[in-house]
This record gives sequence, structure tokens and C-alpha cells, in this order.
Amino acid sequence: MDKTDRKILAELQENAAQPVADIARKVGLSVTPCWRRIQRMEEVGLIRKRVALLDPQKMGVGMSVFVAVRTDKHNADWLKNFADMVADMPEVVEFYRMSGEVDYLLRVVVPDMKAYDRFYRTLIANVELTDVSSSFAMEEIKYTTALPLPEIDNAN
Repeated sequence: MDKTDRKILAELQENAAQPVADIARKVGLSVTPCWRRIQRMEEVGLIRKRVALLDPQKMGVGMSVFVAVRTDKHNADWLKNFADMVADMPEVVEFYRMSGEVDYLLRVVVPDMKAYDRFYRTLIANVELTDVSSSFAMEEIKYTTALPLPEIDNAN
């Protein structure tokens, strides 16, 4: 990945729907080489997918809840069952296995407290957990899907 690739990625992270011709102009390439670079980055998995980002408030799921899960089960079967169950819960938009005091962290988006209570009851009814702690986001101060694009050495 060189400086031009990073510029292309920055453009795509800003607006993946913009025409390749616009991206090419902004990064100083003609259309075909720019398109080839994008294709290559998709083929190698650097670009996983291109999506539309929806406004949670306008979609009616404006409440973000961070759910910290602790368990005393640390085996592959339990994790598979838990991960499969969480994968089927559309409210869960992020799911991480953690180090430290918390075993798993979920970010859940719901319309309101009543919807979160339904989610919570489903969660605890379907998997054996030691502790579930919920923190409700009061204000979103920063949210981005754009990853930082670190500089690379001049050898590349």
C-alpha cells in the first residue's frame, strides 16, 4: 500500500458512493488505474465492503447501550453458542471478546428502554452468564467508521 492507495482509501471512507472518476481526479490518477487499485484492495480484503451508514435517530434506534458480559464458561462450545445467539440479534451492532475484567462487550442499539429490556431478557434467558452490566450512552460525542491511515516507510 502506497501513498496513493491511502488517498484512495481516505476518499472511499469519506464517501464510497462517489464515482471512480472523482476519486481518480482527487488522488491524481486517471480512471482506469484508480479503478484497478480499488479492485486490488477489494480482492486482497483491504476493503471489506462498501455500505450506507444510516442515521440511528431517524431509523428509530437512537439508544446505544454498552453491555459488559462476564461468564465463568470459557470453552469453545459455550462461545460458539453465545456467538451464534448474538449473531441472530439484530440489535447487537458490535461484539468483542475482551481482556481484563469483562469477558465480552456488546454495543446494542434500540429504540427505547422497553426494547432494551426485551433484548436483555432474551439475552439472559438463552445463555448462561455470570454478570451482565449495561451502560447507556447519554450523548454521542464522536462516531466514525473511518480508520486512521498510518504512514508507511518510503521503501514501499
